[in-house]
Amino acid sequence: MTSPFPGMDPYLERHWPDVHSALVMSARGVLNELLPPDLVARVEERIAVESEEDEPDRWTPDVRVIEAVERITEQAETCGAAALAPYRLVATIEPLTERFIKIIDTSANRLITVIEVLSPANKRGRGLEAFRNKRSELVAGGVHFVEIDLVRAGNWVAMLRPHVCPKKARTTYRATVRLATDPEAVYLYPISLRERLPVLPIPLREGDPRVEIDLQALVETVYRSGRYGTTLDYRQPCSPPLEEEDAAWAEEVLKAAGKR
Repeated sequence: MTSPFPGMDPYLERHWPDVHSALVMSARGVLNELLPPDLVARVEERIAVESEEDEPDRWTPDVRVIEAVERITEQAETCGAAALAPYRLVATIEPLTERFIKIIDTSANRLITVIEVLSPANKRGRGLEAFRNKRSELVAGGVHFVEIDLVRAGNWVAMLRPHVCPKKARTTYRATVRLATDPEAVYLYPISLRERLPVLPIPLREGDPRVEIDLQALVETVYRSGRYGTTLDYRQPCSPPLEEEDAAWAEEVLKAAGKR
């Protein structure tokens, strides 16, 4: 069960909550095999910050209840409009939980590096503002910050500000590294849809051995463990839609793989 795409599979974005969680957990496992003995990778959680213009499906419905008008409560009956309604619709909404990785120096109980696999909520509206503010605080506080952006939804240009991406480095996906020792700079790794995902170095303490994570291997593990090879319908349009040239290329890739 392997993806027909050579790098990131754009069809995975439709299932991003599951893919995101699996990527973070897989990355934690890989890192803990590679880190020095006194460093440890831990997964932390937060509630996603959404903006008013975000799509409704960015929230996960837990329970939906439809009640006949005869069961309208006394509180609802005090409103004339409610008394006229044939149905009372109730939805219990659970916001998305996002996970990220902290690398901690256990000997000094000090945060060394944060690794974020971005979601669309991080790249637009209030979520983008909150994410950028937190990122700035961490880097200013001496923490390295790594972003892995494998989703096309959201405003990645605003995520990069105040830095500006060179035209030749504008790709479908990207990763960035911000070093606490060089806080004014952003180290950009362009990631093409049409190529294998890169091996990404993870900044640690001065003098630590080099540690890297193979993004392609992570995505392939998630693809297999999530059984996406048997559940993704490649006959359907990609969501979000691909750029025109990439869509034509993806069509040929899927035809060659017998998916169209």
